[in-house]
Amino acid sequence: MQSKYTQVQFAGQDVYAGIDVALKAWKVAIFLEQAFHKRLSAPADPEGLVRYLKRTFPGASYHTAYEAGYFGFWIHEALVRLGVHSMVVNPADVPTSDKERRTKTNRVDAFKLGRSLANGELRGVYVPERIALEDRTLVRMRSSFVRKQTRCKCQIKALLRFYNVQHSDDLIDRYWSRAYIQWLESLTLEHDSGTFSLRVLLKELLALRGTIAELTKQIHALAREDRYGARVLLLHSVSGISLMAAITFLSEIVSLDRFKNLDRLASYVGLVPGEHSTGETEQDTGLTPRRNVALRYMLIECAWIAQREDPVLLKAFNNYCKRMPKNVAIIHIARKLLSRMRFVLKHNQPYVPGVLSNA
Repeated sequence: MQSKYTQVQFAGQDVYAGIDVALKAWKVAIFLEQAFHKRLSAPADPEGLVRYLKRTFPGASYHTAYEAGYFGFWIHEALVRLGVHSMVVNPADVPTSDKERRTKTNRVDAFKLGRSLANGELRGVYVPERIALEDRTLVRMRSSFVRKQTRCKCQIKALLRFYNVQHSDDLIDRYWSRAYIQWLESLTLEHDSGTFSLRVLLKELLALRGTIAELTKQIHALAREDRYGARVLLLHSVSGISLMAAITFLSEIVSLDRFKNLDRLASYVGLVPGEHSTGETEQDTGLTPRRNVALRYMLIECAWIAQREDPVLLKAFNNYCKRMPKNVAIIHIARKLLSRMRFVLKHNQPYVPGVLSNA
C-alpha cells in the first residue's frame, strides 16, 4: 500500500531564532511560540538560514535576533530582504542569568537570544540606512586618525624627553607648527640608530597629518551636500558648535525624530546621571556608563568653548561652580548645549544668543 506524505503547515504561527553570529558558522536556537525547539549550527549565510526555516516551518512568520557588534547591520538587511522580521539588539540589554554569565558560550548566547525574543523581552537598536552608516564611518575615521596623531606626538615628545633634547625658546610645540616640524627634522641624536628612530616617528606623523587633511576636506564636502547643508548651518549657529562638531552630531543621531524628548536624547548621548539604589540607600554613580562615546566627548569639549562665547552659559557655569567642581558643572552646560542643538533642528531656526537661554 502506497502512503501519502502530507507536509505540516505552520501558517499563523511564529518561529523565533536567536543567532550568535561568527565569521564561519552561526549558532542558532529556535523557539516555536514560547517552547524551545532545537539548537543547530548553520553556515554564516542569511539565505541558507532562511531556506532552512522555510523548509522546516512552511507558512510561519519568522523572527530573528542577533547582537550588534563587529558584523554591523548587513545580516539584518539581508534577513529583512528575505521576508524575516529581524532585530539587532544591544548585548547589554539581553536578559542573562548568573549561570549564563559564568558559562558564556556561543550556544548559550544563541539560546538566551531566542528565549528572550520569543518572550518579547528584547528591544532592537536603531538601524540607520546604508548611506547614513557610511557617512558616519567617514566622520569616525577622522576621529580615529586624530587619536593616532596624538599618540604619535606623545611618542616623539617622550623620545625627546628621554634624551633630554630641548627646543629653543622661540619654538612652541603646542600646535606643532611648520617651524617646529622643520626643527624636529633637523635634529640628530648622538648615534644613527636613535636618529633613525626619530625619523620614523616623524614620517608617521607627516603621513597621519596628510590623511587627516584629506579626511577633513571630504567631510567639509559632505557637510555641504543637500542632506546635511541646512542642518549643519543651523547647528553651527549655536555657540561652541564647529562645523566638525555639527556633522559629527548629525551623522551619529541620523534622525532627531527617533528621540521623543530631550531626556531620551540626553540618555542616548550619555548626559544623564547613574544611580545604584537598594532599600533606603541611594547612591549617585556619576554619569551613566551607557553613552555614545563620540557625542558625549564632543559635547563636553564644545561646552568648554560655549561657556566662554555665550554670556548666558557663562553665567550658568559660574553659578554651577559655586556648588560643584568645574568638571561636574561643565556637564550641565553640555546638556544645555544639547538642548539648544535640539531646539534649532526641531524648529528649523538658527540660534540667537540670549533669546533661547531657557531652551
